[in-house]
Amino acid sequence: MARADDDTWDLANSVGATATMVAAARAAATRRPNPVVTDPFAEPLVRAVGLDLFTRIAAGEIEPTDVQLGFPRMVDTFAARAKFFDDYFADAGATGLQQIVILASGLDSRPYRLQWPAGTVVYEIDQPEVIEFKTSTLAKIGATLGVEHRTVGIDLRDDWPAALLAAGFDIERPTAWLAEGLLIGFLPQDAELRLLDNIVSLSDSGSRLAADYGQVAGQSAQTQQQAQHMTDRWRELGMDLDIASLTYPGEHTDVAAHLWARGWNTVTSDLGDLFSGAGFAPLDDFARQGQANAIRFVRASAP
Repeated sequence: MARADDDTWDLANSVGATATMVAAARAAATRRPNPVVTDPFAEPLVRAVGLDLFTRIAAGEIEPTDVQLGFPRMVDTFAARAKFFDDYFADAGATGLQQIVILASGLDSRPYRLQWPAGTVVYEIDQPEVIEFKTSTLAKIGATLGVEHRTVGIDLRDDWPAALLAAGFDIERPTAWLAEGLLIGFLPQDAELRLLDNIVSLSDSGSRLAADYGQVAGQSAQTQQQAQHMTDRWRELGMDLDIASLTYPGEHTDVAAHLWARGWNTVTSDLGDLFSGAGFAPLDDFARQGQANAIRFVRASAP
């Protein structure tokens, strides 16, 4: 079913299931010798969602090969992405930023697993049901926070800036924003632009934003064929998720260009850069043809 402005989902279906997929990949990456990302909370969260394929990946029962899932180097991709954004937060903390906002946080466990400088406040924004699921699941396993943590349960299609301000967000403090796995086709372009412009308006001098952007399921015949192949592979393994239907068609925002036009400094990277930063072997020809390789990554800072 195609996306619509009033559609709904949870962590077990539609676009919400992608958060569970990413957490499963982080769990698999955590099991590796000398992992580039360590997330002890990923596997319990995936198990609690209850999607069999992702639970087996998280538990190490399935090694997700390129051929098996139709997603070239899936675990490497999300491990490298997690490291890229973890390093972003470490750099922001080292420069004194103590106000953090994670947009569409899903099953992100950074408030629990990262070391935060004293005095840091982390805001997480997502649908109320997602926030409740994650916090209650982690409470049941005894997870503890090393940071002041404020959750904001609201759909990003609603007035989330007002809800963030009501939760105590200080517009006069510089902020480190994160939009991970959000601006890759999961919003229509007008909503992407509103989101970015809200971030700009809420950001004091010295604020930062890290994001990935592009379109994970493109509209060309080749990318549609790739998405169908991935859908078919997952269906064979018991996971019924139509990859092509998860994103909005049409043009999407060049986040780096949009922020640059508003006076922000920007540095962009591609998936190959992230692999290099994580110490992974370079992408081969097959992986470079994968949909994830069309995504770009940006770190931006406000003047």
